[in-house]
Amino acid sequence: MSVARLLAEGANLGPKGAKMDVPPALSFSDEDKIGTIQSHDDALMTTLRIKGYDVKRVMVDQGSAAKIMYPNLYKGLNLRPDDLTAYDSPLVSFDGKTVILKGQIRLPVQAGSKVVEVNFIVVDAYSFYISIVARPWFHALEAFSSTLHQNVKYSSGGRIEEIQLKASELPINGSVEEAKCENLEKVVIGDDPEKFFQVGPQLPPKKKEELVEFLSRNVDLFAWDAYEAPEVDPNFICHHLNVNPSIIPKKQSPQRPSKEHVDVVRDEVMKLKQAGAIKEVFYPE
Repeated sequence: MSVARLLAEGANLGPKGAKMDVPPALSFSDEDKIGTIQSHDDALMTTLRIKGYDVKRVMVDQGSAAKIMYPNLYKGLNLRPDDLTAYDSPLVSFDGKTVILKGQIRLPVQAGSKVVEVNFIVVDAYSFYISIVARPWFHALEAFSSTLHQNVKYSSGGRIEEIQLKASELPINGSVEEAKCENLEKVVIGDDPEKFFQVGPQLPPKKKEELVEFLSRNVDLFAWDAYEAPEVDPNFICHHLNVNPSIIPKKQSPQRPSKEHVDVVRDEVMKLKQAGAIKEVFYPE
């Protein structure tokens, strides 16, 4: 696929012998498929430098005008609510639901040798992606993309530059290699076979001995199931529901699951209540 403009036949080429600066053609060929898994239906995802940091899992979306920043990046850049400006336009997520907006912030985004200022909309929602860049970023960069080739190209200083996935994230020489993990060695702690650590077999013997001794000495710091870790500090980890706090909860119509299902759910709920992981709350009708 070529996106370069070709000179029309018979066009005025200027005086004979005059030198003309012909811009390089922006195009994609089969060579650009090397390192990708064909055929595929993957979205275009890459790594960009945002506010001086290399940010992975950035989705490149030409079908949208909204540049999105998700909570992981917002926290990772140590941004504060005071850094944001108001943004009131409604935003709908991929699943068709309205997303709660935190605000907007303008940050530099570097792709290769070019830096473009981007207005990110900060949202309070979960996503596999860390951020999304969209059409305005493409237009400012004067870039073209191909999801088939998993590649973005743009002209800079008379040459073609590319934005691709990191080499470490791609198969080598176009072949699909199964990701493999070394066989870990199980180290049982005490008499309970369900309580064990796994260490790498390639670890030097002295290092392995020191690691196992350290883990055994601090075994009381580990939680072996959810019931051993009640009242976790929400500053450490916290699950949020993407709901509008101004909406009054509505009681759902009763469901009629099987008795076996009810018994399992009741036992699990009682365990969580006894562990202090959950508590019962009541809402006015």
